[in-house]
Amino acid sequence: MKNVLITGAAGFIGFHAVRRLLNEGYRVAGIDNINKYYDVELKYGRLAETGIDKGSVKWGKAVRSKKHENYTFYRINLEDGDFIENLFSKENFDYIIHLAAQAGVRYSLVCPHAYIDSNVKGFMNILEACRRYPPAHLVYASTSSVYGTNTKMPFSEHDNADHPASLYAATKKANELMAHSYSHLYNIHATGIRFFTVYGPWGRPDMALFLFTKALLEGKPIEVFNNGDMLRDFTYIDDIIENVYRIMLVKAEPEKDYDAKDPDPASSSAPYRIYNIGNSKPERLTDFIDALQEALGKKAVQKMMPMQAGDMHKTWADMNDMIEITGFKPKTKISQGIKNFVEWYKDYYNVNKH
Repeated sequence: MKNVLITGAAGFIGFHAVRRLLNEGYRVAGIDNINKYYDVELKYGRLAETGIDKGSVKWGKAVRSKKHENYTFYRINLEDGDFIENLFSKENFDYIIHLAAQAGVRYSLVCPHAYIDSNVKGFMNILEACRRYPPAHLVYASTSSVYGTNTKMPFSEHDNADHPASLYAATKKANELMAHSYSHLYNIHATGIRFFTVYGPWGRPDMALFLFTKALLEGKPIEVFNNGDMLRDFTYIDDIIENVYRIMLVKAEPEKDYDAKDPDPASSSAPYRIYNIGNSKPERLTDFIDALQEALGKKAVQKMMPMQAGDMHKTWADMNDMIEITGFKPKTKISQGIKNFVEWYKDYYNVNKH
């Protein structure tokens, strides 16, 4: 039985990754610090779905799942390098799926140190543990935000991405560079995945779909930034997880034709790769809102707002490399994805059930 570590296991993507890997028959260890960036009860709700009882969760304590005999959860900070190293030495992981991070572009404007602690120091501890106890493959989360002020569309992994528009994006770009150095120095097989606006059931409350749904159901106005003139490559969570699982099984290898005189940012002479995961179909924010209104059967009162600092006007993923390597193309239409989210939201929060 292969052994997998999933960091950020109480987070949106991490929770879905845990469920998928358990269903595929892997032995899984999950870690998360359950911080207060957003509602911790939602995080505990995700953990409960995988059989982790809230009352059993203590700092540094191994908690066995009541639903899956092959799942163990630990509440720890990524910055706890000693704990991370001890866990690696004990478990001998075959795969690492590193999803834990301080997320959010806007929050990085008001609490920048949290991003350095979690995204830089924390990832450093993961890399050091991989150096001492090498897994077959390290897969780690990056973000479409690294493309920053780029305007060439669609965003390609083969293009330069050195002009981030937020500290959050800068820390994620730093992760890619850190991973490359460890791949080069210690032959760690590492693949970075740039996620494009992930949405779906159990999603994050700080993201547009969650915020808009809550506001509409409460009869409150929604804040529409840049007067609605924004496009996002919204990607449904099931499509994300399918690609994450498939890419985990394709170990990053050195590029045979790598040209150091004309370096390709997506590959290397080291066992290192970068891939986009998006829907490759940017949607207008106004169309996104229309689909949500239809799913809820409610009309939104829209409060038009200026562009937020650090935001990007448009995202669009070039998915050619990911499709070629995994054989999977995201297929969930935004109308269906939003409908699935709304059904989950109403069920989870007992809307219209009183």
